[in-house]
Amino acid sequence: MAARRLPAFALEYMEGGGEGELSLAWNRDVFKTLRFEPRMLVDTTARHTRTALFGQEIASPLIVAPTGHTNMFRRNGDTALARAAAAAGIPFTLSTMSNTRLEALAKEAGGRLWMQLYVLGEKAIQDDIIRRAEEAGYEALVFTVDVNVYGLREWDRRQFRAPGRLTARSLFDVCFHPRWVFDVMVPNGMPTTVNIIDHFPSDARSSSAAFAYIRKIFRPDITWETVAELRRRWPRKLLIKGILSPADARRAADLGCDGIILSNHGGRHADSCVSPMEVLSEIATELRQHMAIIIDSGFRRGSDVVKALALGAHAVMIGRPTLYGLAAGGEAGARHAIDILASEIDRVLGQIGSSTIADLGPHLVRSNPAFPHDSPVAELY
Repeated sequence: MAARRLPAFALEYMEGGGEGELSLAWNRDVFKTLRFEPRMLVDTTARHTRTALFGQEIASPLIVAPTGHTNMFRRNGDTALARAAAAAGIPFTLSTMSNTRLEALAKEAGGRLWMQLYVLGEKAIQDDIIRRAEEAGYEALVFTVDVNVYGLREWDRRQFRAPGRLTARSLFDVCFHPRWVFDVMVPNGMPTTVNIIDHFPSDARSSSAAFAYIRKIFRPDITWETVAELRRRWPRKLLIKGILSPADARRAADLGCDGIILSNHGGRHADSCVSPMEVLSEIATELRQHMAIIIDSGFRRGSDVVKALALGAHAVMIGRPTLYGLAAGGEAGARHAIDILASEIDRVLGQIGSSTIADLGPHLVRSNPAFPHDSPVAELY
């Protein structure tokens, strides 16, 4: 439904990965190497998917991940996603690259709100985001560290003649999606990054110019001192997103971070990158009792989520699944996507002999890295 509704450039922005998209593909294939070893004859009549995160109960072990330019998929997309998350009883994370002011979202959406932070350009940008998020009551700050050097998405060359400027062919394709045009583009054109646009030069504030400018201001000089500074500055929960090694996970714990998000950015930047699922067990074994272990990248089904929980994750961030729902049906579509995942998690728990998230453990998952990914069985899986 999302593919039918969106013009090609918007769909590729949602689905695409970096360079050869090897990380993107491996994020899905890795789940084929992990299979359940169920426990039978267990009464799961009273099973439920509730769990605790930072001392508060959430209805499912899910968090809506930060995604930029969400209003490109539906008018007021950020707010629709946040409301869907609040209705489902799970947290929502607003991106620095969002198209809705963080203060407006806090007033309009409710629920548990987290703010994602990129360190960009001048220090004034991050200072402004941190101050405003604190004043607006955001529960957590999520510092993304894996885009210190902006990735190359080769589909850009198919859809854009320059950053933010569609090719003639792409513009022609847009004409065949009038519902999208009147929902997203009319009357103000392509949504822009309203939370940071005031810090841009005057000639970089249109949507097309902003696209080009943003790529130039990602900071290759972020270090662990940046994390330490954020820890001193931010008084609430601080999470580091983009961790993929046990050494970095330990460093985050040592600096007093409340949690980490194991992520390769959904395969959108560094190519040939390990999946977070490959490092989850080692990191969780050492640090699960000391900080929240959250994971994203490649999750599409409830069974994927349960595998991560069994290997030690406290919760899973979901990005593309809720974007598909948003594009297909607005807030109702996003809620439906979350409901699908929650119902699948509930069903899998029953099928493998677990009544609660706390019952899950590595004894329920068997790994076989040599599993032939191109076999007919793998395709059916």
